[in-house]
Amino acid sequence: MAAAASGSVPAAPRVGLLYDNRMCAHATPDGEDHPENPERLRAIWRKLAAEGIASRCQVLEAKEANESHIASVHTQDHIKLMRDISSKEYDSSRDDIAKGFNSIYFNEGSSESAFLAAGSVIEVSEKVAAGELNSAIALVRPPGHHAEHDAAMGFCLFNNVAVAANYLLNERPDLCIKKILIVDWDVHHGNGTQKMFYDDPRVLFFSVHRFDFGSFYPSQGDASHCFIGEGAGQGYNINVPWEHGKCGDADYLAVWDHILLPIAEAFDPDIILVSAGFDAALGDPLGGCCITPNGYALLLTKLLGFANGRVVMALEGGYNLKSIANSVCACAKVLLGDKFAFNAREKRPFESTWRVIKMVRDELKTYWPVLSSKLPKNVPLRSAPLYIEPYASSGSESDVEDVDELPDAVSSVDDGLSERITMLKLDQDNVATKNTSSCTTVEQSPTDSVQAQNDGSVVAPTRIYDLSFTWRSALSKVYVWYASFGSNMWTPRFLCYIEGGKVDGMSISCFGSHDTSPPRGTMWKNVPHRLFFGRSSTPCWGTGGVAFLNPEINYNDKSYICMYKITLEQFNDVLFQENRLVDSSEDGKSEFPDSPLIGLSEMESISSNKALHLESIKDSWYSNVLHLGEEDGLPILTMTCPSTDVARHKSGELPLAPPSETYSATLIKGLVEGKQLDTKEAANYINDAAVRGL
Repeated sequence: MAAAASGSVPAAPRVGLLYDNRMCAHATPDGEDHPENPERLRAIWRKLAAEGIASRCQVLEAKEANESHIASVHTQDHIKLMRDISSKEYDSSRDDIAKGFNSIYFNEGSSESAFLAAGSVIEVSEKVAAGELNSAIALVRPPGHHAEHDAAMGFCLFNNVAVAANYLLNERPDLCIKKILIVDWDVHHGNGTQKMFYDDPRVLFFSVHRFDFGSFYPSQGDASHCFIGEGAGQGYNINVPWEHGKCGDADYLAVWDHILLPIAEAFDPDIILVSAGFDAALGDPLGGCCITPNGYALLLTKLLGFANGRVVMALEGGYNLKSIANSVCACAKVLLGDKFAFNAREKRPFESTWRVIKMVRDELKTYWPVLSSKLPKNVPLRSAPLYIEPYASSGSESDVEDVDELPDAVSSVDDGLSERITMLKLDQDNVATKNTSSCTTVEQSPTDSVQAQNDGSVVAPTRIYDLSFTWRSALSKVYVWYASFGSNMWTPRFLCYIEGGKVDGMSISCFGSHDTSPPRGTMWKNVPHRLFFGRSSTPCWGTGGVAFLNPEINYNDKSYICMYKITLEQFNDVLFQENRLVDSSEDGKSEFPDSPLIGLSEMESISSNKALHLESIKDSWYSNVLHLGEEDGLPILTMTCPSTDVARHKSGELPLAPPSETYSATLIKGLVEGKQLDTKEAANYINDAAVRGL
């Protein structure tokens, strides 16, 4: 081609596009549904072809990675297993081996696909680094960012981006790639990539992801903002952990403008590798976030201002076929130099986003002084969404922009898929995470996804790792009404749970809350739930039953509740104490659980389902949190037994017993001093509840 004449339009950017149908051979062994399936690649390719994008790019074929290059980040044992797993030798044991990993399947095509995926990212990265291409997109699968040094994990077999980064840094010194920025915008934390470069200052790893206080996959504590690298790599690991779902364009752009871009300018990378997962896209069934195709386009546009525009995108997650196709297409157009109009659906970031931005900047400003500058004031913010599904539905087609050429059969993940398959299960063994900065070493336990019950309530997962200081800081800013129907109706008794200590009639003292601030308000209401007294004795009140509310609504019943306006942090501390989850250490200090029972995600479930059974404390007496309505825009919450315990009380398996005199006297004080009933009326109210059968 002849050189362009002086003053003519500059040549179009040379954009590489790697697609190879051989990577579609990796599929579930029996053809069962799974979100990470071959149609992901095919849907993207159809879209790019239909839009004329593929013909404008330099289309490349995949190349298998050399084992020596993969060995820079993976063990020989892991490489050997991935090489051999598709052979006939493993036909009888392949499925059992897959079950030993976290969210992995294998078939006869897995080995070739894994080596092709890793080799493909090397191939395009090398061409961009060498100047043969301005930028590139590698449409690869299986994805890579969850894969650990010695294990496949979370749909990922080899860590494709990590393999390519190591190749550029260590195998091709002639390319002069000395600093690499890895941007992981997949909705899940890039745990594998983080660990592979945690002490390497040549790689600046940035991950923005749902964290949900440790309850969102991969549910490892090192996804928190305070894990910033170690040794020479301190300050070069950046985590931006969302507190909940529904984050969209405005939230991601705020993080770009106030964290990523200032640091990227200071770091001055030689090339940018994007772990380009599109499961934070609007309509994705696993991510529950709301980035639009043009949102991704703008995020990518901002990255092109660095490293002379040398950007490589390697596909990671993304499970709504329409949204992933539209999003990749929008990004490809950006790389090709096309103009686009950005009109945000919502221009305000969440309050939680602003809070996370401040925490990340505070953690990193020692290493990146540019973050010491003041943030803008009076930024318009929006409050947390009313409800966040644990796994989002696929969304309406209009929300993710219709793509006529995508067949209906593959246009989105099946509505019931999240209930029929194991999507992103957690490790079955406890996982220890290492302390760096202000985080503490903790143990993780297995967890299950939130499950709907027959009675319409929701079972919360067994809670896993959470950073105590992080959740407490966040939940201390959220207010709720705590509704008491038992001894806590008497304010001095309730304050024992806040300030510590005990009142007359109590045999043991309360530990109190971390936050000893008194309630911001007190109110009384009646609710259509049955008050009853169950169990036969307690350590605090001795022989006699204690108060419970039947979770089922019955408009023929009326029970008194005294409501205290407290923070969600304080509510958790009351819940801990009611269920005897607080201990004393040898030095006499109170030891509370490391994670909340009710965080922001659980609040959304409670608001929608009106009840949340806490599976992690399912055998405790007060393991069921009820949503009794709202007052002044704040939810009214109480804690009682689950419906299954009510059935056991009815059958006689669990005893019904009248309260002790001291316990009754405390309830009476609450009702009388609260000016709800006089002494005689209060005594009759309690006696009626004690003698009336369920």
